[in-house]
Amino acid sequence: MQKSPQDFKGRPKPSHTPKKKNMAPKLNENGIPSFDALPLREGDPHHSAWGLYGAGDELGTLNRLTDERVAAAARGEIRKGTRVSLNWPLDAQGEESGYFQRRLFHQELIHKAPRVVNDDVWTFNSQVSSQWDGFRHFAYQKEARFYNGVTLEDIHGRDGNGKKTTVNGIHAFSEQGIVGRGILIDFDSWRKEQDDPALKDFNCFETSPIPLKYLKACLAAQGTEVKFGDILFTRTGWHAQLSRLPEAELKASQALTPPHFGGVEQSEEMLRWIWENFSAVAGDQPSFEAWPTQEDYALHEVLLAGYGCPIGELFWLEKLAETCKKEGRWSFFVTSEPCNVPGGVASPPNILAIF
Repeated sequence: MQKSPQDFKGRPKPSHTPKKKNMAPKLNENGIPSFDALPLREGDPHHSAWGLYGAGDELGTLNRLTDERVAAAARGEIRKGTRVSLNWPLDAQGEESGYFQRRLFHQELIHKAPRVVNDDVWTFNSQVSSQWDGFRHFAYQKEARFYNGVTLEDIHGRDGNGKKTTVNGIHAFSEQGIVGRGILIDFDSWRKEQDDPALKDFNCFETSPIPLKYLKACLAAQGTEVKFGDILFTRTGWHAQLSRLPEAELKASQALTPPHFGGVEQSEEMLRWIWENFSAVAGDQPSFEAWPTQEDYALHEVLLAGYGCPIGELFWLEKLAETCKKEGRWSFFVTSEPCNVPGGVASPPNILAIF
């Protein structure tokens, strides 16, 4: 019997029909090629969808948020007008010593004397609070290529006029925003109701992978339907655990290099599920996926650099979980307007869920 091709971790991976270079992929009813058709072009990195929307595309899976899909989400999800912010404060980590080894938020308040007028100046790393990771953030590490084959030199270089380049910048997201139907997987609440010891022992500050079967079980318990083009939010309880973490454990966690966090697992089935369903993904934890990766690839590589799928991190999902439970539904309308920073790597989400 012929052996199945092996993937990058030695597990059987789907057989692919040999493709000619640049052959147009067959699209399904949702306008995307099947997961098994990835990568779309010979020689491109594993699971990449480069060229699907054109060589110069900078939106990736956000192309799934069509006008029709957004309008349908608004009609179906906005019923009461209740609005919930998913933004963790920019200064949540303080201004002196934060959890991450990145520049913290600092506000300089300026009195415009002699008038009774104030200005302020903000400085911060875009990763220190809630943020969307854009397509300049994380490349395929072995190939050193970002979404649609962009190189590090393309990002750090200058154009013919000597100006900085903006290719794959976060500003592309801001033109129409990240807007559509959102769903919450309240994993933290669900796992605490289960008898599974593995679920009881889940720790947001350890490398604890969340298998797809648990995400699907949580969705089933909530009665939440997944629709193509949805924006996925996963709540692990990271913020709640951070607030209870003893000082000694916090310092020990901060000292780890790389840091250790719980999150969704790295697996072929997880990649397939995300590809087949979502426009963007986000979580309340610092990395969305379990970190450090337990495979020889990271979801960040495939999602950001391969699919062109934005990843949201450190989203404030506590109030959202409370509202979902109160309303008895875990779907809602999402409106997010990333900052219009040409060539930006990441951005605060400026995001609301509307019920």
